[in-house]
Amino acid sequence: MLDYFQQAPISVTICDKNGKILEMSDKAVTTFVKDGKSLIGQSLLDCHPEPARSKLVAMLHDHNVNAYTIEKNGVKKLIYQMPWYEDGEFAGYIELSMEIPFEMPHFVRMPKQ
Repeated sequence: MLDYFQQAPISVTICDKNGKILEMSDKAVTTFVKDGKSLIGQSLLDCHPEPARSKLVAMLHDHNVNAYTIEKNGVKKLIYQMPWYEDGEFAGYIELSMEIPFEMPHFVRMPKQ
């Protein structure tokens, strides 16, 4: 993982094409430290209950982007899960998880005419 992601205030988790966790940023490791074990080397399928597990199985098959927001313990987060490729072949997923404000501006940028 690139060093500048290690101490960034976002969680980055990278898995292979079978869902095995390859790398986690410092923030991602801290987020899941309560599990009492390193998740690197573990299967994401074992970390997710239904219906998230079935969604993950479909994503590993279809290679589509999955983006959504969640709220947990008074914190709102944007979750962005995207496939990554190596030599043009599907290699797994990268998940970015970042805290976002409950209210935030939204801008529509129009091309110059």
